[in-house]
Amino acid sequence: MTDPGWLKFALRLDGKGGAAPFEPQLSAGDHSTRWIHLDYTCPESRDWLEARADIPMVVSEALLTPETRPRVSDVGGGLLVYLRGVNLSPDARPEDMIAVRLWIRDGLVISTQKRTLKSLTELVDALHAGEGPATPSELLAGLVDGLVWRMEEVIEQIEDQVADFSERLEGGAGNRDQTRWIGALRRRAITLRRYMAPERDALAKLHGDSRIRSGDAEIIREATDRLQRLLEDLDAAREHATLLQEEVFSAQNETINDRMYLLAIISATFLPLGFLTGLFGINVGGLPWLEDPNGFWWFTGMLVITGTGILLWMIRRRWV
Repeated sequence: MTDPGWLKFALRLDGKGGAAPFEPQLSAGDHSTRWIHLDYTCPESRDWLEARADIPMVVSEALLTPETRPRVSDVGGGLLVYLRGVNLSPDARPEDMIAVRLWIRDGLVISTQKRTLKSLTELVDALHAGEGPATPSELLAGLVDGLVWRMEEVIEQIEDQVADFSERLEGGAGNRDQTRWIGALRRRAITLRRYMAPERDALAKLHGDSRIRSGDAEIIREATDRLQRLLEDLDAAREHATLLQEEVFSAQNETINDRMYLLAIISATFLPLGFLTGLFGINVGGLPWLEDPNGFWWFTGMLVITGTGILLWMIRRRWV
């Protein structure tokens, strides 16, 4: 049975790729392969886990913890797996990765999460279609494979965006808004790497676990190799974005320096001219050309000659 609240689904695998709903409260002593998926944020999930005699308290706490980093460990006689997947929900940020927790012992699989993970939903759809995993080991391998494939889509998008920005920058289209955008892209890459790197380490440990069947271990190993390549591509894209951002900053600083230099030249040229106009503007006797009807033109000519001399002096000193 399924519940729209704390119990997302409870499925009994038939070992042939299919599954059927069952009532988890009646599963005590059942040794078939069962998959129970809970919303860990609901109090009913805690009540159900703590009421189960076959689930150690340490496992309950591990499945209900809100903050997780990818890892694999032995807990309560079973395999505890924390994984993360990119968030592909509408209007969501892919780097806001969704956590899923799984505990596997014998034929029992208990998983918890808060938000919907598409890779997990596809596994459930495959089970309903009779094309899903037959064992807990195969279920875990299928989930890992799906998570990594979706990460690949996101990393390719980041690489394409960085390449597109590089082309626009070469065309002289870099501006302040794009600088902020490339900065946000770098932060996305950093956030993704924060979880992808430990997930790679967790998968490397997982495919060597004796409870994982050889065929499933090979799938997990290949997913680990793909994840390693994705991390390398992500690092390369982040470094490329850093170089592009520095190039934009350098161009902006050069433009600012050119403008400041021009203002300095103008100031240096007009400073002595301003001094002369101020000096001749004082209201005292004895000023030259005071009574001369052509005095204004004499003074204007003196300013032109002085300004020209200053500019020639700057040119000679290679300041202009």
